[in-house]
Amino acid sequence: MSDTLPAPRPSGWLTPRRLDRLEQIAILILWVFLVERVWTSTNPLAPLLLIAETTVMFFVLIRRPTEAISVRPGDWMLAITATALPMMVMPGPNPWPQFASLGVALVLSGNLFQIWAKFSLRRSFGVAPANRGVKVSGPYRLVRHPMYAGYFATHLGIMLLMPSLINLVIYALSWWAQILRLLAEERLLGKDPAYLEFSKTTRWRMLPGVF
Repeated sequence: MSDTLPAPRPSGWLTPRRLDRLEQIAILILWVFLVERVWTSTNPLAPLLLIAETTVMFFVLIRRPTEAISVRPGDWMLAITATALPMMVMPGPNPWPQFASLGVALVLSGNLFQIWAKFSLRRSFGVAPANRGVKVSGPYRLVRHPMYAGYFATHLGIMLLMPSLINLVIYALSWWAQILRLLAEERLLGKDPAYLEFSKTTRWRMLPGVF
């Protein structure tokens, strides 16, 4: 990761702090529309959709600003895609009641894991690739990107509870962007010696033994 090119610096009004603020506004708007869909849904398990996305919204709003944020348009498009698409999932009916217990277990365990990661980061959480400090404690001792691992379990559980072609497409596109965003984040963090040392002791990015 040390041989990556530095991200271009912003010019004019496009500063890291303004990008931070624009990101916060966009996440808040998406969250409001998600709440509306869940509120009008007839699926009793629809509120499970709000757990992960509400923590995203909350931590984005309270996070500390940073100057070490990527301003590459491609990185921002990936971040927007990976964050926005899960908020567009449709809380439809559950035709697989036999998988309901497994789905709920995956949603709850995935959310607990990603919330644990967020509380470890505290105000260092963000959506676009940025260096808000290298964390090595808590779930970061297990994988380098525990929030993504928690999201994956949560999304898999939601698919079991609310399976549909549109939700499958949404999550497939979201995870395509999520993986690319993860790699973009590592390119940025790879310029920090502390992260290079951390990556030597915590080998796996998201799923131990797989990735």
